[in-house]
Formats: sequence, structure tokens, C-alpha cells
Amino acid sequence: MAIHPDLLEILVCPVDKAALSLKADGSGLKCQQCHRVYPVKDDIPVMLVDEATIEVS
Repeated sequence: MAIHPDLLEILVCPVDKAALSLKADGSGLKCQQCHRVYPVKDDIPVMLVDEATIEVS
């Protein structure tokens, strides 16, 4: 089960309030501005800055 598009539409990065996009493999939500990736565990996005990683590419 993937993240519902309506939920993806309203979620923003907690750091800079920028839009998020689902990674191709569905493992996380990537911020378009700061490149933080918030993990998705059991189909639930973990929107905690301490849990995020930074992915440049």
C-alpha cells in the first residue's frame, strides 16, 4: 500500500515547509528544497527531523 495522494499533497518538510515527493522505491519522502528524506515505515511517513537523512542526488 502506498501513501495516499491526498496525504502527499498536504505534507510538507517540517524544516523549511517545502513540498515533498515520494522516492521511486517508496522508502521515503524527499524534500525538494533541503534534500532531507523522511522514512516511510509500515506505510506511515515519519516526519521527524532526527529520523531524516540528507540525500543530495
